[in-house]
Amino acid sequence: MAVKDSPTSWVQEHIRKYVETDGAEGHEWRPGVHTLLLTTKGRKSGELRRTALIYQPDGDGYVVVASHGGAPAHPSWYLNVTEDPVVHVQVAADKFQARARTAGPAERDRLWKLMTEVWPDYDEYQGKTDREIPIVVLERVKG
Repeated sequence: MAVKDSPTSWVQEHIRKYVETDGAEGHEWRPGVHTLLLTTKGRKSGELRRTALIYQPDGDGYVVVASHGGAPAHPSWYLNVTEDPVVHVQVAADKFQARARTAGPAERDRLWKLMTEVWPDYDEYQGKTDREIPIVVLERVKG
């Protein structure tokens, strides 16, 4: 099944370079800021959708933020993973299946701090919206 990339043109270009170079271009988006590619199954369309997200490793997993720039609604990719948590992830050249889960209250504060260390704008995004911005943990599916 073909994968549809983000409809945002600069994100499409970022993904294209990432895929074509196996992450050699695009993994480090800005100095010290790394991105992964997340492919989800569309909850309405059933189509595969891919986007690039800032991440931080945490133990054996990877952490991403469903910020949507502080918009009042969750990003589509987050709604997709709440419907079907089995996703495909690419971190640099490493490609794998993962299970996405929303961080619970006990771990959210720690992970929020981890993510704002690399991208402080998340605090600004949270101030723009009444929704609590979800933190998502991507855990590699074994075997």
